[in-house]
Amino acid sequence: MGSETEKHTGPRHVAIIMDGNGRWAQARGRPRLFGHHAGARRVREIVEACPENHVKYLTIFAFSTENWKRTQIEVSGLMSLFRRYIFKEMQEFVKKNVRVRFIGDRVKLDKKLRGLMDEAEVLTAHCTGTNLTIALNYGGRDEVARATKRLAQDVANGTLLPENVDEETLPKYLDTHVLPDPDLVIRTSGEARISNFLLWQSAYAEYEFIETLWPDFSAEVFHELVSSFGSKDRRFGGVKP
Repeated sequence: MGSETEKHTGPRHVAIIMDGNGRWAQARGRPRLFGHHAGARRVREIVEACPENHVKYLTIFAFSTENWKRTQIEVSGLMSLFRRYIFKEMQEFVKKNVRVRFIGDRVKLDKKLRGLMDEAEVLTAHCTGTNLTIALNYGGRDEVARATKRLAQDVANGTLLPENVDEETLPKYLDTHVLPDPDLVIRTSGEARISNFLLWQSAYAEYEFIETLWPDFSAEVFHELVSSFGSKDRRFGGVKP
């Protein structure tokens, strides 16, 4: 009789583009930041739903490299929200056995936020349950560019030979080098685009674009999407024998 892992055909790694916070708030006559706070509360519910859905890795798109173009009020509010969220949830992550990682370019983030990110990663490094990865000041093209610079430096230093560079090499330099590629990418709010999210890693991921705005995204909806994944015929470029 096979193990639970062998029997399970659902996604091991789910990535989510959490879209629609602003529209959710505006539909209620509230400022956009009200929606972002509601969206942050929703994250905990989905993280807690991962074990029962056999999802070992969850990656969420919190703030993109393009989001700096938003108003100063919204950006400042988001940065304050991130600081409060990480500080507030840190002990909860440990209690729930959730390991936290961050991906993205941290240089542009403020010192206090970077310190909280570092602290959360260290504090949860021993956790063996759900792996939560938060993409903060993240962009897929930016990630590949940064990875390529590091790769080029190793070539220049002589620690990597150009002829040894192949499609297995670059992933070792990506922010996600310790993570498996996502099996399922979900985008909420009805938009059908990937918005520069995990471009390299999602080459063979299944995509689900749903109308639900992120603050309305529930554990039940998450379960439905994860469950339907098992019925998909994933051939990775091949054909069935």
